[in-house]
Amino acid sequence: QVQLVESGGGLVQPGGSLTLSCKASGSIFSTNTMGWYRQAPGKQRELVAAITNMFTSKYGDSVKGRFTVSRDNAKRTIYLQMNDLKPEDTAKYYCNLAKFLRDVGPYWGEGTQVTVSS
Repeated sequence: QVQLVESGGGLVQPGGSLTLSCKASGSIFSTNTMGWYRQAPGKQRELVAAITNMFTSKYGDSVKGRFTVSRDNAKRTIYLQMNDLKPEDTAKYYCNLAKFLRDVGPYWGEGTQVTVSS
């Protein structure tokens, strides 16, 4: 059974930074992609960033140049460094596990709230 646990959310002012973490446990694929998605109230869940175990990554258009995804395979953990945060980045951020970069996997964490407000 796969478990994904996110941490690091919180309240930050516009222009500030925050780092999220997601740790995976259980039986995961040797080839895998871990990613971040977010969902704001009244909006659909959208891709933020994802990264494969071989360190290939992709980003949603709205965060390119501001967010950086990374991972530590030994720790089964991915990170999301978020810089220059904007009020529109306010959402619940979810960790996802898939097999390939093109996929959205069936495994989700419970999410961590990020609120950008002055």
